[in-house]
Amino acid sequence: MRLLRRPAAFLLFMMKAPIDIEEMFQNAVAWAKHAGEIQLASFRKSELGIEVKTNEHDIVTFVDKSCEEYLLSQITEKYPSHAVLGEETGMHQKESPFLWVIDPLDGTTNYSQGLPVFCVSIGLQYRGETLFGVVYAPYLNELYTAVAGQGARCNGRAIHVSKKKRLEQSVLCTGFPVDKDRNPDNNLDNVTRILPLVRGLRRQGSAAYDLCCTAAGYLDGYWEMGISPWDVCAGTLIVTEAGGEVRPFRNDRKVAIAAGTPAILDLFFPLLANRPQHTSPDGSGDR
Repeated sequence: MRLLRRPAAFLLFMMKAPIDIEEMFQNAVAWAKHAGEIQLASFRKSELGIEVKTNEHDIVTFVDKSCEEYLLSQITEKYPSHAVLGEETGMHQKESPFLWVIDPLDGTTNYSQGLPVFCVSIGLQYRGETLFGVVYAPYLNELYTAVAGQGARCNGRAIHVSKKKRLEQSVLCTGFPVDKDRNPDNNLDNVTRILPLVRGLRRQGSAAYDLCCTAAGYLDGYWEMGISPWDVCAGTLIVTEAGGEVRPFRNDRKVAIAAGTPAILDLFFPLLANRPQHTSPDGSGDR
């Protein structure tokens, strides 16, 4: 998944595309809102059917599964030739240049604890380039959207990244990989370097929501490693369309990105540990 600049050929496609991108975008918004209703219906209820995935830090609920089942059913009914990548069911491979990248419930740990920061994330890519992104946080009633080349919005209002230029005035956000207990390469070294230099450091528990808060200027920057494409596909476009930048800082811990307002990103990006570039081992985000 490409995270940075879109080539001229892609922008040309956006202007001349024979398919109805607006229809697909509006469908994604409707699907995200319905998935949010599914989440709210069971939020703070006692029976969530919690199951362990890779370890005790990595869990899934029946709500994650129900939301993904719903999204898959809608996509395959409306666009049967399109490919889909979902967090819970993996790649549904089809011979198509279109790929829907979905996280049915980003922030599962928060959700299971009754904490309100969780969301559904939907992105649509064409030949690896993201056409639009939709992130909906139902408890907070915040809908973040972006269509390539058209800016970013929250609940219909245009948003833009922070204008701060000094690191000591900034508030950043991060997260930790689920293998943090057994792998010392767990982001604590980055925290140790950066924390003393900033006004505040937050850990919200949802990469998609962290990126949206960065796009809206509520956070001045964000970084995380050990996450997956479904965590960041939509949010990455929302940041860049809001005037921010997203940069990979290593490729040996799955997706590892830093995002933010350009001036602040320039200041904290050099502080992030950049391990030798080689094939990524398996490791998932702390969701």
